[in-house]
Amino acid sequence: MLVSILWGANPVAIKLGLEDAPPIRLAWMRFLVGGVVIGLWAWATGRFAGFRVERSEWRPLVFLGLLFTLQIGSMNIGTSLTSAAHSALLLNLYAVHTVVLAHFLIPGDRLTLRKIAGVLIAYAGIVLLFAHQIGRGTSTLLGDAIMVGSAFVLAERTVYLARAVQRYDPVKLLLSQALIGTAIFVAVSLALEPAATRWTGRLAASVAYQGVLIAGFNFVVNLWLLRRYRPSALAAFFLTQPIFGVIAAALVGGDPLTLDLLLASVAVAIGIGLTSSSEGASTAPSEPPPGFDCAGGAGART
Repeated sequence: MLVSILWGANPVAIKLGLEDAPPIRLAWMRFLVGGVVIGLWAWATGRFAGFRVERSEWRPLVFLGLLFTLQIGSMNIGTSLTSAAHSALLLNLYAVHTVVLAHFLIPGDRLTLRKIAGVLIAYAGIVLLFAHQIGRGTSTLLGDAIMVGSAFVLAERTVYLARAVQRYDPVKLLLSQALIGTAIFVAVSLALEPAATRWTGRLAASVAYQGVLIAGFNFVVNLWLLRRYRPSALAAFFLTQPIFGVIAAALVGGDPLTLDLLLASVAVAIGIGLTSSSEGASTAPSEPPPGFDCAGGAGART
C-alpha cells in the first residue's frame, strides 16, 4: 500500500518540480539522485563484492537503460503539457498495458475473459476522458496522448524487467538505467533547454521525492516484487494508484476533480482490479529476456 501511495503521487511531485526546472533537466536530477541512492544501498548490502558486468550483458543493459530513459523523458514532457491529475491517471494505465503485453511475452501469463473485460473497462474510461477533452477543446490533449505512450513504454519495461530480474543482479539493472539516463538527459538538456533553473525548496523536495523515494526505494521494492510475482499479478498491488494520484493532485496541486476525471479513475481502477491475476507466487519464466543469454547471466544473479 505504501508503494502504491508513493507511486501514485509521483506525477504531482514532477508537476511541482516543473515549476522550477524544464522536464529533461528535472529528469537527470532525478536519475542522478536515484543512482546515488541505489549505489549506497548496493554498497551497504555488500552487493558490489565481485561486481562485474559481463560482455554479453552490455547490450541488454543498454537497451533497458534506453527504454527507461524514453519512459521517464516522455513522462516528464507529457506531465509538463497536462495536469498532474491527468498524468497520474494516464500513467497508471501501464498496469493494464502490462497485462496485455504479458500475454504475448510471458509464458503462462495469459489473457482470460476476466482480464479482457478489465482491459476494455479501463480503456473505455480513458476514451471517455479524451472525448470530454476533445469536446471542450482543451490544451492538454497533446500531454495526455504523450502520457498514454509513456504508460505503454513503462508496461514494456515492467515485462522486460520481470524476465531479467529472475537471472540478473538487480544492481546491474538499476544502475544501468540510472547511468544511461543521466548521461542522455544531461546531453539533451544542455542542447535543448536554455531556460534557467530556479533553485528552490520546492525543487529540492520534488527531486528528493523522485530520486530517493521513487527511483531509489520504490524501484528496489519493485524489483523484489517482480522476482516473486507475475507482472499481471502485481497489478493488484497497484489497484489504488490512480485514485491516490488524482486525490494527491487535487489536495496538493489544486487540480479540479471533474466528473469525467473521476469516472475515468474509477474505470481504470476497476480495470486494474479485473486484470489482476489471482495467482500469488511467481512461476516466472526461466527464459532470459531478448538479448540476455544464459552464459552471461549464470553468475550474475545474487
